[in-house]
Amino acid sequence: MIPDKGTAAQVPAAENTLRILSYLAGRPAPVAASAIARELELPRSTVYHLLTTLAAYGFVLHLREERRWGLGTSAFELAGGYARQQPLARRGRPLVAALSDRLGESAHLAVMSGGDVLYIVEERAPRRPALVTDVGVRLPAHLTASGRAMLAALPREQVRALYPDASVFPDRTGLGPRTPRELRELLREVRARGYATENSEIAEGLRSVGVAVRDHTGWPMAAVAVTWAREDLEEEALAEAVRECAEILESRLKR
Repeated sequence: MIPDKGTAAQVPAAENTLRILSYLAGRPAPVAASAIARELELPRSTVYHLLTTLAAYGFVLHLREERRWGLGTSAFELAGGYARQQPLARRGRPLVAALSDRLGESAHLAVMSGGDVLYIVEERAPRRPALVTDVGVRLPAHLTASGRAMLAALPREQVRALYPDASVFPDRTGLGPRTPRELRELLREVRARGYATENSEIAEGLRSVGVAVRDHTGWPMAAVAVTWAREDLEEEALAEAVRECAEILESRLKR
């Protein structure tokens, strides 16, 4: 049996931990511990204690120079676990299938999982090149169009926490960003363009475009992408179709 809020109130540490996580999830950027204490009407000592514990398990991160706190990678894992279950995959599958049929190319739906993307829907177009993506496959987020679309929608502090230095930039084909600075420049271009691209960074000769699917707070909960190899296809036309699919999925998830 799931306890109600009245029962949860009998375990104040658990209730306050959930309140802090919910508060951070609703903020567009990391915030100071004093702001958390003020907004939630909690003692500062309690907030600092709970934040320190959450940080030890990766659910929050502490940006020491800015003295602010934000969600950590373990929170991404929880979000990804939810997304892998029915609601997102069930509602996204018919839209991704229709997108693939419309364009005649393979289409995907992915979620963030730490520094990776995890594919939860995969629609393969007939007579198209074999892909490394499939349901359950993980790939480095900074190399994929899906991952870049979601990273560009995250607060910059969150991206910095996921990619603190050059040691966390694996590559597959020798292409793609290799430093935090290169990634920042790439994500700046994604924000300006409105969609993310990838060209031979996952598999040589294959290109992708991706668009983030955001929740009501603007947080990127998933991304839709299309992969193709034909030279006669226009990137902008494919990106517009992917954007339409992402917007429809967004509207259905908010109902």
